[in-house]
Amino acid sequence: MSATVTVYRTRMCPYCVAAAKLLERRGIVYEEIGLDGRPEERRALEERTHWRTVPQIFVGEHFVGGYTELAQIERSGRLDVLLGEDGA
Repeated sequence: MSATVTVYRTRMCPYCVAAAKLLERRGIVYEEIGLDGRPEERRALEERTHWRTVPQIFVGEHFVGGYTELAQIERSGRLDVLLGEDGA
């Protein structure tokens, strides 16, 4: 069973769009949580991750980072491991 992928994002963020495209290209189903107009939720997320920018991407409970980090782990093959698709 694959881990759940959650992407916290805002509407006008190009990195959020790039992260969504990467996940969609790989056929990875993800939950998208919009932070527009939700300052309390965004503040709580920043406290949890110590990360100020979006997207903020989680694979299961593991905080991956943003688009750049997602792309790095995808290229390295670690994304499959995090998702549990490697048979482990």
